[in-house]
Amino acid sequence: MYASGMKVATRRPRKQAERSATTRRALLDATIACLADLGYAGTTSVAVAERAGLSRGAQLHHFGTRDQLVVAAVEHLAQERMRRVRTEMSRIAPQGAQLQKLTTVTQEREAALGLLAEALSGPLYAASLELWVAARSDPGLRKELVPAEERVNAELAEICRTYISDDPIEVRLTLDLVLGRGVARLLTPHPDRQAELLTAWARLLNGSTRG
Repeated sequence: MYASGMKVATRRPRKQAERSATTRRALLDATIACLADLGYAGTTSVAVAERAGLSRGAQLHHFGTRDQLVVAAVEHLAQERMRRVRTEMSRIAPQGAQLQKLTTVTQEREAALGLLAEALSGPLYAASLELWVAARSDPGLRKELVPAEERVNAELAEICRTYISDDPIEVRLTLDLVLGRGVARLLTPHPDRQAELLTAWARLLNGSTRG
């Protein structure tokens, strides 16, 4: 009897944790959808709750403010995209031999740049830019956004060091290039021209590695 009761007791918290994780994921997905469709200004707490099919109370239980919710959603999406980049690159360059291989083969390095650039583009990247602009004059949003940006930037830098270059300056230049490319695509989309830039940068990196 006692053992059976223990099983029930441990099962209930697990189910509650699963339900909580499911609700949290629904809120994050709804926020991402709102950001893509409505932009930052239109992503209100009411809009997110309605799209998620949840009550306002459920939303407040997980995220006390809209800023917390929006920043968490953007960071969640960024981390998902970074995982995708790592998964794709692990198929191109074997684990543990990435840089050794990429220092001699421009094509793989170019593939890594392309995957990283694609992860940092599109409507949701535009929504991220809106967050950065809004945070300039909103101390509350800035307080939430800066730590999340630092975590995402650390992950981006690690991907660069693993698959593109372990030189600190080249890592910074690579990130500036792909982030700037994301902005340029929003304003003046020229896919061929931007692809040429990535190819040229991969070749320059390859040359600096040999040198």
